[in-house]
Amino acid sequence: MKRRNLMKLPLAAVALSLAASVATAQDAERKIIGVAIPTATHGFMGGLNWHARDTIDRLGKVYPNLEFVLSTSGEAAKQVSDIEDMLATRNIDALVVLPFESEPLTDPVKQVKAAGKFVTVVDRGLSEEGIEDLYVAGDNTAFGRVAGEYFRDNLEPGAKIVVLRGIPTTLDNERVEAFQAAMEGSDKEILDMQHGNWNRDDAFKVMQDYLAKYPQIDAVWAADDDMAVGVLEAIAQAGREGEMVVVGGAGMKDIVKRIMENDPQLPVNVTYPPALISSAIEMTALHFVSNAPMAGRYIIGSQLITPENAEQFYYPDSPF
Repeated sequence: MKRRNLMKLPLAAVALSLAASVATAQDAERKIIGVAIPTATHGFMGGLNWHARDTIDRLGKVYPNLEFVLSTSGEAAKQVSDIEDMLATRNIDALVVLPFESEPLTDPVKQVKAAGKFVTVVDRGLSEEGIEDLYVAGDNTAFGRVAGEYFRDNLEPGAKIVVLRGIPTTLDNERVEAFQAAMEGSDKEILDMQHGNWNRDDAFKVMQDYLAKYPQIDAVWAADDDMAVGVLEAIAQAGREGEMVVVGGAGMKDIVKRIMENDPQLPVNVTYPPALISSAIEMTALHFVSNAPMAGRYIIGSQLITPENAEQFYYPDSPF
């Protein structure tokens, strides 16, 4: 678990910077930080929304000179409109944005940066590099690679795999490309890849199609625990529970509990914490209330959750 401990060091530094800057923040110039994130349409986003609101509430009490404007959007067009409104009517000084989709959000975020504002992009990157001041995300390459290496090293020779992709984003591309690279040259076959859009209902439909189309499926890379739930339901309805294993991602507490209990259908999972939004908001706040440099890339590592270490990743009181 050395990697996990190392990843705590930057967060500890952020906490020290926050504490050290409280006294001077009281007299600082008022700043407005816009936060634009997707609506809580599924478990991961539900957890992320909870962490965003909790962080905004906490920082607002610590730094009375900081004002936060939060918007949640169920589609890209509304998120674009929300960001344009933040810039035009609220005159935000910074934007923290988790793009609903990469392509349609790139130009609006670019306009915010062109107006001289500090920009933090979270999780799903923009389609053009170099726009943001700060990028905060999980390690999407490791997320895909860790899952691919597990399948490569643990499935039987000739095993057949189906994949569910997320919403079309740079994030999804990074994960899938890393997964494919890890599987390259192995004796396992990837039968199909379709978008489940990180949505239980969409994943259920995609998995139904896979089950109807392929008589042999040995493993499913659901690449997301919400999609894994939809996949599991489709498998159960088809009566094919004993035929295949399912690997999701992000560490949903219900999935982690089943791994702790050695559920043969869910042997492992890959971490990707929704609390990364808290890191992004706190680091953006530090840009205004401290002299600590807050630019560049902050990447949170992905780890394989197994029955042996699952208890370390099980948080029964978590919203996700």
